[in-house]
Amino acid sequence: MKTIVLALALSAVAIEAHAEGWVLPVAAKPEDVGLSSVQLKRLEAATQKHIDDGLVPGAVMLVARRGKVAWVSTLGKRDPAGSPDPMKADSIFRIYSMTKPIVSVAVMQMVEEGRLQVSDPVAKYLPELGKMKVAHEKTGADGTPTMLLSDAERPMTVQDLLRHTSGLIYGGRGASLVNQAYVAAKIGDRSMSNEEFVTKLSALPLRFSPGARWEYGVSTDVLGRLVEVIDKRSLGESLSERIFKPLGMVDTQFQVPAAKVARAAQPGPRPGGQPMTPRFKVDDGAKYESGGGGLTSTMSDYLRFASMLANGGELNGKRLLGKQTLAFMTADHTGTRPGRPPGLGFGLGFEVRTMMGEAALPGSVGEYGWAGNAGTLFWVDPKNDLTAIYMVQVSDPDRIALRNQFRTMVQAAIID
Repeated sequence: MKTIVLALALSAVAIEAHAEGWVLPVAAKPEDVGLSSVQLKRLEAATQKHIDDGLVPGAVMLVARRGKVAWVSTLGKRDPAGSPDPMKADSIFRIYSMTKPIVSVAVMQMVEEGRLQVSDPVAKYLPELGKMKVAHEKTGADGTPTMLLSDAERPMTVQDLLRHTSGLIYGGRGASLVNQAYVAAKIGDRSMSNEEFVTKLSALPLRFSPGARWEYGVSTDVLGRLVEVIDKRSLGESLSERIFKPLGMVDTQFQVPAAKVARAAQPGPRPGGQPMTPRFKVDDGAKYESGGGGLTSTMSDYLRFASMLANGGELNGKRLLGKQTLAFMTADHTGTRPGRPPGLGFGLGFEVRTMMGEAALPGSVGEYGWAGNAGTLFWVDPKNDLTAIYMVQVSDPDRIALRNQFRTMVQAAIID
């Protein structure tokens, strides 16, 4: 009886996948592409428990392998505090930092066009950033910290922005005087244009000299402005022409149009716990087009982007990147610099797995991807010919554990 129920469930998933118009063909069952149905049902059950417990309002999960969609699961509600609509595969999510790989691809397209080099100083395109000093904190006898400024050891390069070794940071990720300065300056405020953002950022100090270490920050937001300057159009327009239109990503944008707002996945209150982390309104009319975290997208659209990567830079006859360019992007560019977790390096826009062991998560050497602040996650595993995407809108304290569980349970589904 259990076998019949499982077969019917998998058949329903396959029918839904066809109906949603995935860019990849759909496997009849996960086993056809070397994945365990039993393990994937465990993942679905674990996610459903999180929904029942109030940690996750709703989720869309997908695993593709060997060029086919192997498994899709949609659970929970799209907007638990508003409409009673169930979560659907076409729901629009705030993907936050999963914007970064998209912007990084646009930058590398420009490299292929001969319009810049990754070794170029950032100041060549954004002169105001060439004047930034490096901060050094000194604690006085009374315990009060003061900030001393010095010249950087070398100029910040485009490569530094792509791999997060620029000296730029996120203000909310620390308590140093530089972090405090970022917060006071409201860096990343959605009322600023990308140009205004860079102007305000240029008046602040660097946390460290470019190239000295890895630290996550607003580097890709600066790349977004660099794209605007070189392409002579807004970041949204550039991404649309370079990536979204060629790939058929019809629901990926910085602002969700009125006709699609009802499809937006929304955060919801956590029963008996702390309030859900506030998230930006998807139709707030913000001037800021954050290259580091401003896009909204759907599972179908992001699968198109991830499939292009998995296919060596090409999808359905449209080549966005050369194979060697993509190999360069997905190599580790951090080396022995401090700042990265064991076994996990960073390339040009992606986290990159460098060792089977050391990292606290299972994975294959060479897999790459990134995640978003509201809990979204994707990765491409070339060795196992696998792509996995996790779409949720959850609270800050929960997102890392939820993503790690998804990653671990997907890895366990690989059976040949």
